[in-house]
Amino acid sequence: MAEMEVAIVGVEKRLWAGQANFVSARTVEGDIGLLPGHEPVIAALDEAGVVRIDPTDGESFHAAVFGGFLSVTAESVTILAEVAEMASEIDVAAARDEQQRAEGGGDDVDDAAAAANRARARLRAAGESPDR
Repeated sequence: MAEMEVAIVGVEKRLWAGQANFVSARTVEGDIGLLPGHEPVIAALDEAGVVRIDPTDGESFHAAVFGGFLSVTAESVTILAEVAEMASEIDVAAARDEQQRAEGGGDDVDDAAAAANRARARLRAAGESPDR
């Protein structure tokens, strides 16, 4: 089966790198699914999205990704995120609290909406429903 090199890199550290046969991500233009041999593309990632990776040697996993870029060649996918968090590292209770606080509003509606979007992305990456 065909494979490609995939890396998720945050500002602070490399979260994951390895061989995969599928990646999906949300860009500012919409969702994109990537297989080995994909046409080269560079895309801006959504401000709060979920990336799914199907590694060649294991089960698929998710990461919450906040901003950044996706770079694709025929042989590789690199996700350069402003902030990224592996699903296994997400504190679901804290994400729910963050979502509740953000949806409660505040003085800055734009900041509250962005915080709520980030919390929902973290919950989706962790396999939880953000709709409670």
